[in-house]
Amino acid sequence: QVQLEESGGGLVQAGDSLRLSCAASERTFSLYAMAWFRQAPGKEREVVAAISRFGGNTYYADSVKGRFSISRDNPKNTVYLQMNFLKPEDTSVYYCAAHRVDYGTYYYSRIDDYEYWGQGTQVTVSS
Repeated sequence: QVQLEESGGGLVQAGDSLRLSCAASERTFSLYAMAWFRQAPGKEREVVAAISRFGGNTYYADSVKGRFSISRDNPKNTVYLQMNFLKPEDTSVYYCAAHRVDYGTYYYSRIDDYEYWGQGTQVTVSS
């Protein structure tokens, strides 16, 4: 059972930056593909970015391409989401998710791919 804990959310102004972190309890962190999702009030949860086991492959939603960057530090069991040039429409609860992968170096971008989820961290961007 993997436990995930997000941190780094907060209230910022449009154009500001934030870095989210997600710490995993699992020592074999490199066996997991990771992703960040977000969910705004009244909307469905959507993928923001995804990363393969060793970080070689990444995926970004069109809405965040060029502004957000996902990365991971396997020895620290942590995945990050660097968010730059934030917009009010980025306001959401951001969730970290993990998917066990025994082989391969793919990313996974569907909600149904992920077995483990964090509790979420609120990001609010004011205009």
